[in-house]
Amino acid sequence: MGVVGELMITLGALLLAFVVWQLWWTDVEGDRAQAAIVDELDWVPVPTTSATPVAQPRTDASPALAEPEHAVTFATLYVPRWGAEYVRPISQGVDRAGVLDPLGIGHYPGTAMPGDVGNFAVSGHRTTYGKPFNLVADLAVGDPLVVRTADDWFVYRVTSTEIVGPRDVQVIAPVPGDPAAVPTERLITLTTCHPMYSARERFIVHGVLDYWLAGQDSFPPEITGGA
Repeated sequence: MGVVGELMITLGALLLAFVVWQLWWTDVEGDRAQAAIVDELDWVPVPTTSATPVAQPRTDASPALAEPEHAVTFATLYVPRWGAEYVRPISQGVDRAGVLDPLGIGHYPGTAMPGDVGNFAVSGHRTTYGKPFNLVADLAVGDPLVVRTADDWFVYRVTSTEIVGPRDVQVIAPVPGDPAAVPTERLITLTTCHPMYSARERFIVHGVLDYWLAGQDSFPPEITGGA
């Protein structure tokens, strides 16, 4: 009985250590790694409250951006609703081992690129590994979702949220919910697990492109406190 008791205590300690690692330490490592990725992108500007746009907002077709190789970081995401300091890298692919765990937000291959007609669909963890989409349920209709590439800014606005099953892939179709339809709008979709600490369902955020800005010296007022 004594041996069994000691084994149970040891097993309990190991399980506790695993939980601490999974729910806390992976966040520490994820935050650190994703911040380092953003810092290494020499085209990522640092907006300030005094910065003002020097380029005119545009609603015409933006320059086409080629889909990158797997795990290549090609954009960053700013979400003012989640705090002025929030900025996370977006990389190609949505596999956990190569993208979501080490790099943060992943782009679904084959979906539209930022600013393109169609659906720019991305995924991220809601818990663990830096949890880039942890506050996804706080988003409201009209909130800006700002995507930055090496050359341009793309300001999307949240249009709706929904909770779906894990196999409902129609949410990332060019026209969400209607895979057979021909897209005419420039959309964005965020996907993450739901509820918290579970992968039973998916929390989905849809948005539409409001405008885009060209030029590295431009700053959307949405991330500088102007809107």
